[in-house]
Amino acid sequence: MPELVVEIDGQQQALDPGRSYLIGRDPAADLRFEDARVSWRHATLARREGGWLLTDQGSTNGTFAQGVRTREVPLVPGTEIRLGSAASGPRLVFRAPVAAPVPTTPVLPPVPWHAAVTGGSTPSPFPAAAFPAAAFPQQRDRSAPTVIRSLSPTVRTIRIGRALDNDVVLPDLQISRHHAELRQLPDGRWEIVDLGSHNGIFLNGQPVYRALVGEQDRLTVGRSSFALIGGQLQEYVDDGAVTFSARHLSVQVPHRGGPRTLLRDVGFTVPEKSLVAVVGPSGSGKSTLLRALTGYRPADQGQVLYDGRDLYRQFAELRSRIGLVPQSEIMHRELTVRTALRYAAELRFPSDTEAAERERRIDEVLYELRLDQRADSRISTLSGGQQKRVSVALELLTKPSLIFLDEPTSGLDPGMDREVMQTLRKLADDGRTILVVTHSVAELALCDRLLVLAPGGSVAYFGPPDEALYFFGYQSWADVFQAFENHPDHDWAGRYRGSPHHQEYSADSAATPLPVLPVDRPRTEPPKPQRWRSQLWTLVRRYLTVIGADRGFLALSLLLPLVLGGVSALIPDNCGLVDCAGPAQNPGARMILLVLAVGACLAGAANSVRELIKERPIYERERATGLSRSAYLMSKVTVLGAVSVVQGGLISAVGFGFRELPDRGLLITGAPAVEMAVGLTLLGFVSMMVGLVISALVRTAEKTMPLLVMFTIVQLVFTGAVFQVYDEPGLEQFAWLMPARWGVAAAGNTLDLAGISPVAAGTDQLWTHSAGILILNWLVLLAFAGLLGLLVNRLQRRHEPEVMQRG
Repeated sequence: MPELVVEIDGQQQALDPGRSYLIGRDPAADLRFEDARVSWRHATLARREGGWLLTDQGSTNGTFAQGVRTREVPLVPGTEIRLGSAASGPRLVFRAPVAAPVPTTPVLPPVPWHAAVTGGSTPSPFPAAAFPAAAFPQQRDRSAPTVIRSLSPTVRTIRIGRALDNDVVLPDLQISRHHAELRQLPDGRWEIVDLGSHNGIFLNGQPVYRALVGEQDRLTVGRSSFALIGGQLQEYVDDGAVTFSARHLSVQVPHRGGPRTLLRDVGFTVPEKSLVAVVGPSGSGKSTLLRALTGYRPADQGQVLYDGRDLYRQFAELRSRIGLVPQSEIMHRELTVRTALRYAAELRFPSDTEAAERERRIDEVLYELRLDQRADSRISTLSGGQQKRVSVALELLTKPSLIFLDEPTSGLDPGMDREVMQTLRKLADDGRTILVVTHSVAELALCDRLLVLAPGGSVAYFGPPDEALYFFGYQSWADVFQAFENHPDHDWAGRYRGSPHHQEYSADSAATPLPVLPVDRPRTEPPKPQRWRSQLWTLVRRYLTVIGADRGFLALSLLLPLVLGGVSALIPDNCGLVDCAGPAQNPGARMILLVLAVGACLAGAANSVRELIKERPIYERERATGLSRSAYLMSKVTVLGAVSVVQGGLISAVGFGFRELPDRGLLITGAPAVEMAVGLTLLGFVSMMVGLVISALVRTAEKTMPLLVMFTIVQLVFTGAVFQVYDEPGLEQFAWLMPARWGVAAAGNTLDLAGISPVAAGTDQLWTHSAGILILNWLVLLAFAGLLGLLVNRLQRRHEPEVMQRG
């Protein structure tokens, strides 16, 4: 006879103790649900020693028993479970079999979890030696732990991680399989040790590798926080039900007429699991506020509190809880939806995450955002609303509790505007807090709260959207914005502070005045990535996939060196690239090398001059989620360097392949053409690095082309092949800074260019037919590449969240 029966929508199914059951939207699930709040693989049911146990498998919206979200629930007759929502999610009721004997005593109400566990009828799923008891709160209490585990004096090590063989199992894909260990020292104190995890551990908001943990400390692993109190390990899980507050935020920027205020004493508190819209006229500080709230540009004064914790000071820990969808797209449009999500998952999840785990999470996100039917479509072919949903999907991979969006409906028609806002409404209903900056006022009724900023960056209104127009006393938002423009000196913020709306919706955020923060507010250094090579490999593969999908770029990359090399064939020459008989020598050799060198410069720099600027929004967002700057830049150098090498070889093949060359090289004796090609290829590689510098330096893509032309012309002039630069004080030293000067010389050493084609009377020492000088030219080009790489790395820091710029 079965021990337990599960009832779903009035239908009952007996549970077989000899097997386990999968619950979710997966068609292969044993208990399948179509509700979008249920994850693909939501939970499992299995018989353990002592009774049945339901285990949440890291679902997006959680598993609830008696109104409290939990990961593991001991099951007894009468237990009721909700999936995805504590109030309205799909319900599972567990009952005793109908054929069971009727008890002679009155039927008791469902046994509370803590009574079932501590009473012995349903033992804890944790090892008895380490955690003999567990307590579960009966109602939501932000100060109460989710799980309490008593610590036995005999236990010396408690391992925390995602794998089932850990003592504390945390089903979160951002947690490594074996993440960290709590170790009891001989004196009774506890020490936390990172086991080489991907996303690190945090003690009181700061990243640590090994540290002592006291009773006043808060240890955080993924979305779970732990405290050691009175011989107990208390766990608090961030399930999305968190408040978010801004207190007295002010931002100023330097200006010729004195400091200019962009935000002025902005304060508000966002309710948990709500949708909040931020609107205001141009120049009211909406984008500045978004950067301040997310830590990209911290406010000069004030605090941003995530569930009562300072975001600026604990950014390294809290950054994974916050999603940001900027106005610019944060995905490569050349990729398909699924491919883009796969690469994002590889970068954001630990390297020990199995491909099947990542795919399950991707499937869940695609289904939740109704993108499953377009998963294999190229992003560039999707509608504007669908593309914005893909950007949101990237952020949902890590299950953030708080999501910010900057102008998600910009450029969309009214229908797509509504579609995007309805999607955000659904995400908030499913257990997240959404804050959206928008210029559109058509769908504000979908929001729970509305924040209106007045010119000058002050709060003119915060409260329910349906009361806003009444508050301002106008019939339309056009009238409100026009009033802002017509009455710029009106104290809109003072009017709001004196209103009942302020007392009801914003009084808490303004109750305690905060002191002016010191100028040297501490910056948060991001934890060093644990898997640098893994990140590099993922980035290289993604970049190759993007390039491979752009056939136009591939064709141009092959055509450009062929054309540039072919131009040199138009230069007349009577004796190739060797010394001509007679006093005329061979002036054409110098011109041929000049054209080939300029071609290498142009091809190399053109490859990279727009690479960083066009991916800047992608880089900024991924950097905030833990991307290694050096791994990102090395992926560009690796792929573009390979392209430059191929292009250098093609230019050399066309330029040297049909001309007479010296019989022997200086170092590569049997292949003088290869030896000369090395110099041109190194020049192309260095020029590619210059292109990256330009791309990191500029703020708009339009500025790259003029700088590319300027760089190429300057290289042409200072090669030393147009006019004499050697033995010219000042001019010669300046020419040393030009890569083309050394590239022409490196190719010219093999030819003895100083002897067969001098520019003027005398001998250019860099063109001398000498193996030592050839090696010097090569080394200088390599040194240029290294120094330019350091410069690019430095320039990229400017495009990162300000709290990370010292990292």
